[in-house]
Amino acid sequence: MRKMNKIAIVFFLLSFFAAASSVDVAAQVKRKPVIKRRAVVKRPVRPVAKLYTVSSGKRIRVRMNDTISSKTAHVGDRFRATVTEPVYSNTGIVVIPSGAEVVGRVDSVVAARKGGKPGSIDATFVQVVLPNGTKRAINGSLTDLTSDDAKSDAEGTASGDKMKHRKLIFIGGGGAGGAVLGAAVGGGKGALIGGIIGAAGGFLGDKLTKGEDAEVRSGTEFGVYLNQAISLPRFAEATP
Repeated sequence: MRKMNKIAIVFFLLSFFAAASSVDVAAQVKRKPVIKRRAVVKRPVRPVAKLYTVSSGKRIRVRMNDTISSKTAHVGDRFRATVTEPVYSNTGIVVIPSGAEVVGRVDSVVAARKGGKPGSIDATFVQVVLPNGTKRAINGSLTDLTSDDAKSDAEGTASGDKMKHRKLIFIGGGGAGGAVLGAAVGGGKGALIGGIIGAAGGFLGDKLTKGEDAEVRSGTEFGVYLNQAISLPRFAEATP
């Protein structure tokens, strides 16, 4: 009888400790923090737009938006001109449409002086802004609209069969103070006519002796010569 009681007591104790261990393990499992993992959101990969090249030497026809004068302009001033004809890539794709803008920068200014010395404005072109908001840096120089043989290096020195090593600038001497496109010999030691720009432009003649300031008026047309090639995607209007 005593032996049966001892066995019952041992069985009871074993059952008690087993139940206590189960409760403790369950409590530990219950206290274990649950780690929530964020769902990985895959963003759509945007296709890379194909670029088309416009080689150096391309002339962009533009019309002046602002009016600048050697009497009031300062080095660093920016001005804009509107592209009047589409610019095509080497493969015939429109990359710069009519209506785009070219940003110019005044690099040097010489006001008209006594003794019949006309004013002059030296400018370069640093950016093209498309109607859809696309912007590209460019390296462009001033040129006229007719001399297809004109060439220009990376520093903006334009040359042609008859105008080698002369930098094209705006100079005073046009009718009613208008500007003409000239070439500064040896970086400004003299001036020669490279072409007339603007409806009010005049011939060199005796007008150059009056010491007129170079005034490039809104509406004046001229060319921008690309000194370096640029690459742009096919032009497309901006979507709303």
